[in-house]
Amino acid sequence: MKKLKTSKSTPTKIALFAGATALMTLATQTHAQSSDALIDKLVDKGILTTKEAQELRDESDKGFSTAFQAKTGMPDWVTAYKFSGDFRGRYDEMASTDSNPNFVQRNRFRYRLRAGVVVSMQGNLETGFSLTSADAAPGNGFGGNPNSGNTTLQDNGTKKGIYIDTAYGKWTPLNSEGWFLSTTIGKMYNPMQFTPAVFDADWTPEGAALQTGYTFNDQHSIVLNGAAFVEDQEVNGADVGSVRAPGLFTGQTTWNATWTQKLATSLGLGGYIIVNPQNLTTANVPYINQGNTRVFSATPVPNGSYVLANNYAPIIADASVTYTLDSFPLYTGTFPIKVAGEFINNMGTRAKNNGNNQGYWLGVTFGKSGTKHTWDISYRYEYLEADATYDQLADDDNGAYYQNAPTGGAIGYFGGTNLKGHLIKANYSITDALTLSFTCYLNQLITPGLNTGTPPTGEPKNSAMHVMADLMWKF
Repeated sequence: MKKLKTSKSTPTKIALFAGATALMTLATQTHAQSSDALIDKLVDKGILTTKEAQELRDESDKGFSTAFQAKTGMPDWVTAYKFSGDFRGRYDEMASTDSNPNFVQRNRFRYRLRAGVVVSMQGNLETGFSLTSADAAPGNGFGGNPNSGNTTLQDNGTKKGIYIDTAYGKWTPLNSEGWFLSTTIGKMYNPMQFTPAVFDADWTPEGAALQTGYTFNDQHSIVLNGAAFVEDQEVNGADVGSVRAPGLFTGQTTWNATWTQKLATSLGLGGYIIVNPQNLTTANVPYINQGNTRVFSATPVPNGSYVLANNYAPIIADASVTYTLDSFPLYTGTFPIKVAGEFINNMGTRAKNNGNNQGYWLGVTFGKSGTKHTWDISYRYEYLEADATYDQLADDDNGAYYQNAPTGGAIGYFGGTNLKGHLIKANYSITDALTLSFTCYLNQLITPGLNTGTPPTGEPKNSAMHVMADLMWKF
C-alpha cells in the first residue's frame, strides 16, 4: 500500500498552532513576539516558505485575537495591552565638603516602585496609566512629590503611599510616509526633551501635548514637540478663574542626523513661558527646591505669601555629537562616546535683575548601559544661575547648602537653581533586567547671599556632596 505523502510543513504548523494556543493566556505583546520569533527561525532554517510563514501569522493572529477577547472580556476594538514597570533600591547620602558644622549629614535607605499598563486600540488610539511610590510633597497635604518617586524607609515600617504617576489618552492620526502626528491629554510622561537642568526626570506634567515630525531618510529626521501644562488651578485664598491660573506653554524642535555608521548628531532649540507666575506662591504649590528670586506679597492669600519676582520665559538650546567605536575593552558590542551640552537664557528676567538669568552644562558619556554586560560612565559640569529657569521643576537631586535662608525659603540642603558643580555617574547592567548605578553631585551655591536679606559673613560654607547608589530591576 502506497503511503500518503504529506508536506513536511504540516506537523510544524500544527505544533505552532498548539504553541500559539498555549500563549493565549499571556498578554498580546508576549504572544506576538514569541510566535513571530519562532516563525522567523523556521523560515531561516528552510522549514517554512515566506508565504507559508505569512499565512501562519495571519491564522495565528486571528485565532489569538478571538481567544484573547473571550478570555479577558476586552471589547473587540482593543488590540493589545502591555504591562511594565521597575523597582529601585537606593542608598542616599548628603554631606558637607567644606567642614560646615551646621550641615546635618543625612543617610537614607529609599525605594521607588513604578508599574503601569498601556492599552492599544483600533483607530491608532492608546490609553494608559501608571502608579508610583513617593513621599508626600512638603506643605501639600497628601499629594506626592512631583519631582521624585522615592520613599524613605522610616517610622517603624509604616505603610507607604502609592500615587497616580500618569493617566492619559493618546491619538496618533498620522504615522506613514515619513510623517507622524500624535496628541496626548491628561497626566503624562514629559514629551519635552529638555534635560533635568530644566525639568526633573521624574516630573510627569498635566495638560495637553502635540508631537509631530518627519523622517527625510535613513540619515535625517526632525521632531517638533509642543505642550500646554497646568501648573495650578485652585489658587488658595484668591477668587481667580482659569484665565489667571498659572500654566506653562512649551515648544521644542530637534534635528537628528546620522552622517555615517559611526557619527551622529542632534541639535535642538526650544523654550517655555509661564503665564500668571504671580500665583505660583510658596503657599499654593509644593516648595521643594530653592534659588529663584522671591518677594513677600500680601496677596493673593490673606496672610501674605512669597511670590516669584520675575517672569520665566527661557530660550533653551542643546546639541550632542556621538561617535561609535567598533569595540572597547570590557564592553559588549559597539561603543558610543557622546559629547553634549545645553544653554539656557531666561528672557523674562534679563531687564529686571541685570543677570542671574543664564545657565549651561557640558558633559561627556562613554558607553551605554541597558542590556546585559553593558555600562556607561559620564561627567557633567553645570552652572545654573538663580533665575535661569523655574526652580521648582529643576532636578531636585542636584543641590547645595543654604546657610542663610533666602526670602521665602529655608536653611538646609536644596536642589533647584543658583548652583554650580560636577556630576559623575556610572551604570552597569548586570543583566537585561538588573542595573547597578552610582551617582555623585559635588556642588556649591553661585551666590551664597543671593536673596537672603542677610548676606553671610566670613568664608561661605555651602558646598555639598550628594551620593546615591542604586540597584534597579525593570520588567
